[in-house]
Amino acid sequence: MRGLWLGVFVIFGALLSFGQSDASADRRDLHQDVKDIHHDRQDIRADRRDVRHDERDLNHDRVDRNQDIRGIQHDEADIAKDRRELRQDERNGNRAAAAKERADIARDRRDLHKDRRDLRGDQRDIRHDRRDVRYDRHDLHQ
Repeated sequence: MRGLWLGVFVIFGALLSFGQSDASADRRDLHQDVKDIHHDRQDIRADRRDVRHDERDLNHDRVDRNQDIRGIQHDEADIAKDRRELRQDERNGNRAAAAKERADIARDRRDLHKDRRDLRGDQRDIRHDRRDVRYDRHDLHQ
């Protein structure tokens, strides 16, 4: 009889230990699920932050682009004015004023090329920021 009870206790103990390992595994799985939810929430926050920053960069690039466009228009108007004055000075035979106008035209052309280069860079940045915003918004909705 004593051997029978011992066998029952051994079997009961084995079942109890298996049950504890399952409970322990369930607690680990629950803890991992909580950690996953926390990391998912952090990932969503990071994606939202990325979208905000990309939209802010996009707005800054648009402002820069508009300033460059105004600069280009201003430089083109200055070049046209300086050319008119150059023709006038050449007609009047005023060589010193003509040389000054040529220098002004060269300076305005350098500014014009610089503004056009900046405009191309701003347009590239806008294109990249639009793509980043689109990708980040797509990540938010998955």
